[in-house]
Amino acid sequence: MLKFKFTLAEALACAALYLFAAAAAGADAPDTPDAPDAALQPSLQLSWPDHAPDRAPDRVPDSVPDNTANQAPDRVPTVELETDPPPVATIDLTLPEDDLWARIRNGFGMPDLDSPLVQQQQAWYLARPAYLQRVVERSRRYMHYIVEELEKRGMPTELALLPIVESAYNPMAYSRAHASGMWQFIPATGKTYRLDQNWWMDERRDIIASTGAALEYLQSIYDMHGDWHLALASYNWGEHAVARAIEKNKAKGLPTDYPSLSMPKETQGYVPKLQALKNIIAQPELFNIRLDPIPNKPYFETVEVPAHMDVAIAARLAEMTMEEFLALNPAFNRPVIPADKHGVNIVLPAEKIDIFLANLEAHDKPLTNWQAYTIKKGETLEAVAKKHGLSVARLKQVNGINRKMRIRPGHTLLVPAKSGATDTAADNLLSVNLPVVTPTVKPAPSKKKSGRRGKKASAKKGNAKTQKQSAVAK
Repeated sequence: MLKFKFTLAEALACAALYLFAAAAAGADAPDTPDAPDAALQPSLQLSWPDHAPDRAPDRVPDSVPDNTANQAPDRVPTVELETDPPPVATIDLTLPEDDLWARIRNGFGMPDLDSPLVQQQQAWYLARPAYLQRVVERSRRYMHYIVEELEKRGMPTELALLPIVESAYNPMAYSRAHASGMWQFIPATGKTYRLDQNWWMDERRDIIASTGAALEYLQSIYDMHGDWHLALASYNWGEHAVARAIEKNKAKGLPTDYPSLSMPKETQGYVPKLQALKNIIAQPELFNIRLDPIPNKPYFETVEVPAHMDVAIAARLAEMTMEEFLALNPAFNRPVIPADKHGVNIVLPAEKIDIFLANLEAHDKPLTNWQAYTIKKGETLEAVAKKHGLSVARLKQVNGINRKMRIRPGHTLLVPAKSGATDTAADNLLSVNLPVVTPTVKPAPSKKKSGRRGKKASAKKGNAKTQKQSAVAK
């Protein structure tokens, strides 16, 4: 049997060696949870940086050499939280904006154009804040509908600003080139895009019809060129003119983008105008411009009128002023809203729909105070006007008669009905751009021979107009 005797110094040395070995063994051991479900406990993983002053002292004993001080620890300390951490604040981009301007900004999709012309146009608008305010106020009726239609088609929302460039958002605008309406369609392009232009109405001024036609046209010329700036130039100058300018540049080995093309001065400034408006709308506070918010909800709805109805009566049933009614229904050329067997739709503010329908149901008087009248042999316009309580000027205006027209017997006119045969019966006359109307009777035979086809076409055209005008009396 062996017996060992230790001095105090030897005992202390053994204890120190044991503690060092235990610490080293603990550092090499894997980090395992104390309980099987410990991984499910909420924890916050903290990584201690090597230079942190509050590093756990038992991780690196004093006896570890200095060259290991910069090594990352094998174990990551775990801190258990008694409650869940607070949620991170988020923004739900699916929620609709309250202000339509924010929605428009979110939909900007055209490449920006930066040129001296943009700066010039921007300065022009900024120097006229009152003008901008008037245009914005006018656009409130139509802007939401246009933005909705653009988003349905996946088109950039900058195009909602295009009517500012075209017409200052005035659906009654009329140009020297005979372009009409908010989107400024010339007669030929209007016909191409199925906008009716007849004695009763001009759909180039119709809010819904013209917007649909304009967006269809813009999409088609974008598909043609694959570039929105070229599409806008085509809208202003014509798609074939732009195509020819592109071919000329190609032949010369020149770029074919919008700034590189040789175009009329008006077209050169057309896209810069839209870009200038886009810049202002994008950051109005930067330019010290105040934009009144536009509610992000529909301003108007449509309602069906079952029979011919005076414009004035329709406005009265909707409890609207004539000015407001015509701002939403600017397409009518006559004081009567013509309805076919399927009726016709009119546009009213959303809050006026129920009012109109209730008043229409309670209305027990005629819906029109106008009738068709055929001029008799030997009868003059002066005699017809006097007979129906109108001035000659008013009679001509109602019927779109200009100085060059010759009115013959058999011509059909629109005159007040007997029940309203006073001068005030025409107070609902629209102050619009009435089209030039040819007489509705067959022209007198000419001494010169004309083609058979021309005679038939003329007679057919006249008969059609006579039938359409006579429908009011039914």
